[in-house]
Amino acid sequence: MLTKNTIRFIRSLEHKKYREMHHCFVAEGAKMGEALLESSLVCQSLYALPEWLSGQPLSKIHKALEINEISEEELAKISFLKTPNQVLLVMKKPAVTDLPVPTEEDLILVLDEIQDPGNLGTIIRLANWFGIKHVICSNGTADVFNPKTVQSTMGSIMNVTTHTTDLYQYLSKIKKEMPGIPIFGTFLDGDDLYENPPVPHGIIVMGNESRGISPQLSDLMSHRLFIPCFEEKNSGIESLNVSIATAIICSEFRRLARKLR
Repeated sequence: MLTKNTIRFIRSLEHKKYREMHHCFVAEGAKMGEALLESSLVCQSLYALPEWLSGQPLSKIHKALEINEISEEELAKISFLKTPNQVLLVMKKPAVTDLPVPTEEDLILVLDEIQDPGNLGTIIRLANWFGIKHVICSNGTADVFNPKTVQSTMGSIMNVTTHTTDLYQYLSKIKKEMPGIPIFGTFLDGDDLYENPPVPHGIIVMGNESRGISPQLSDLMSHRLFIPCFEEKNSGIESLNVSIATAIICSEFRRLARKLR
């Protein structure tokens, strides 16, 4: 049976302040639970319906430091989903790692002030799909461990290393010390992605949903990219959703890399 303190603790993890205080985050769902228990991440506590627990190998369940069998009513009290899904895990946040040093074979995603947790989670999922190992977020980007972000990654959060830092300092250092590493930015006045194909490696910077890349970072770009619209009238279409734009650009980079092999 869940205590009021337990419910209060789990619900507090909706807020970044408490996620940082306790070094924990919440993940939910049957598939997510199975994937996370098979990962290298530490599960601090597991809350699940009896039918889910009975369907899992004991070796997997016992990876959780604490196991709690709960009812549907109890799950509803701690879930952040509109429709609670069998299991909720309180996971230990992974250790902070050093920022990646890019090479001429790497592709790194940099996110400048992405505000929507769903967009952020989808971009992390896309990074995993396209084999991008590192996603670097600005200090003003949504929290990677927000429950909505975690859920939107569909488990990819355990396969992609995320970082949060001052982007101006990071990119300035790359530009100064590693001038051979291209830094790509997406702009409405950039070069056509398909007519001026970029080299298939480097750093890709994606900007805020409404404002794009900040002026301070714009000056650090070595290449300005634009995804053309194929609708001649372009009536009512101002720009693409940032996660869709990320998918298109990553796909083109990977296509070019395959072509040059």
